[in-house]
Amino acid sequence: MVQRVMMIAGEASGDAHGAGVVRELKKRQPSIEIFGIGGEKMKQAGMALTYHVRELSFMGFIEVLKHLPLIRSVERTMEQLIVLKKPDVVVLIDYPGFNLRFARKAKKHGVKIVYYISPQVWAWKKGRVKKMRGVVDAMLVVFPFEEEIYRKNGIDVQFVGHPLLEELTVEFTRDQFCKRFGVDPRRKILALIPGSRRQEIENIFSVMARAAGQLQRDEQCEVVVAVAPHLHQKLFEMHLPPGVSLHFVENATHEAMKYADLAIVTSGTATLETACFETPMVVVYRTSWLTYAIARALVRIKNIGLVNIVAGKRIVPELVQGDVTVSKIVAIASELFHNADRRDGMKRDLSVVRGLLGAKGASANVAAAILAMNPA
Repeated sequence: MVQRVMMIAGEASGDAHGAGVVRELKKRQPSIEIFGIGGEKMKQAGMALTYHVRELSFMGFIEVLKHLPLIRSVERTMEQLIVLKKPDVVVLIDYPGFNLRFARKAKKHGVKIVYYISPQVWAWKKGRVKKMRGVVDAMLVVFPFEEEIYRKNGIDVQFVGHPLLEELTVEFTRDQFCKRFGVDPRRKILALIPGSRRQEIENIFSVMARAAGQLQRDEQCEVVVAVAPHLHQKLFEMHLPPGVSLHFVENATHEAMKYADLAIVTSGTATLETACFETPMVVVYRTSWLTYAIARALVRIKNIGLVNIVAGKRIVPELVQGDVTVSKIVAIASELFHNADRRDGMKRDLSVVRGLLGAKGASANVAAAILAMNPA
């Protein structure tokens, strides 16, 4: 019987996905002990935090190198916890840079390893899959096309559905949303979804805001900015160009996505969330040039946005690195605002993407898989 579970989620999206699993585990087995790395959502669901995700939310090769001493310290601490607390199962959620390395350390102690939300081996080298054989006891994937990749390599795999489908809740109607955040309900809404990492804000928010300022004038639209729960509004204000007036939205990101006529979204899980609301979007991504150069040398796919990757083709425009400019964002956004046929076609494609994510129930499926593991 599984009595103790260590869980590791290294960023905001993993915290959201992990919280659902914690709740399902507690529902099925109230006495179960769950501890590890997560955020406020996992904590509220009943997990004891050893480290908070904000301490480990790094993006890019160079940024990881800068924080390597901290990362190594966290690894040692978590390995010591395995020895002291003897969890029956270690559940690793996404965050492959840390989790794949930690999986090998944990396995040496004879603990069962469940990996939830597969490393994106289809984007990088598929050879990495072979290294997981004998280390990962159960791979729980959120895209149906991932099953074949792991099955071919002899790894126990299960498609559990995507957790986004159970997390896409909205609390406010459009009128309530507008009233709460001072948005003029008579105008079109442009949503900026700049990401959940501090580095993403520092790298890209200023150009997004400047483009939004021009669109605000040209299109007479309202601009809302989705602020991630663990980030402070002051971080955004530091990168806000003078003369640009935006509405900062906290604890209502899904409403911002749902009620926007158009969204500008930083590449990542947020593109899938926005797709689930069938909101037309422009995907943008920019990081340090060295990090980008290394990534381009390793990545094996053409598109960078998850929404396009799942679709199997480019259904929404992408602007990457040097192409992330005010003029290019404005040109694409303006065309989308005025081209009803293109917007409608994009919405149809986004609806197909949502269908590819499966049905609701991912957290319940993951919890069942964890409890079905026979402790070593």
